[in-house]
Amino acid sequence: MNDQKTIVGSAEAVRFPELDKSRKVHARIDSGARTSAIWGNARVTDEGTLEVSFFGDPALTHTFMEYSRQAVATSTGHIDKRYKVRILVALKGRKIRANFTIADRSTQVYPVLIGRNVLRGKFLVDVKIGKKLLEDEKKRIDDLQSLLEEETT
Repeated sequence: MNDQKTIVGSAEAVRFPELDKSRKVHARIDSGARTSAIWGNARVTDEGTLEVSFFGDPALTHTFMEYSRQAVATSTGHIDKRYKVRILVALKGRKIRANFTIADRSTQVYPVLIGRNVLRGKFLVDVKIGKKLLEDEKKRIDDLQSLLEEETT
């Protein structure tokens, strides 16, 4: 058995080969998150399948025969009830089939959050490295700071 762990940074490019073979998307690596999340809009069809449009792109709509629901506590403490699907993710040359909850991450810098369910036993996180979207992160922080300042005036 190979116990070699791959080192990842706090942000990495990932692919979802079953959704789009060539598209890379940016992911936040979050060892504090139990479950991984992917940006999508989901609806149950009349046939009982789950139809998910990923990354705000109607061309990336997929139908899942198997899915479930999960209650997720957000970073703000809010409880969301989300759909959960099992999909293949490619991270740093490794392919892992894992559960992802479907969440509206349209306002987030990173459309994907990789949690412990993907990391455990396979990856070590080094926060000094990775493919961070520094300008996008700075803009998000500035926008949030502006909101705070508006509330206090």
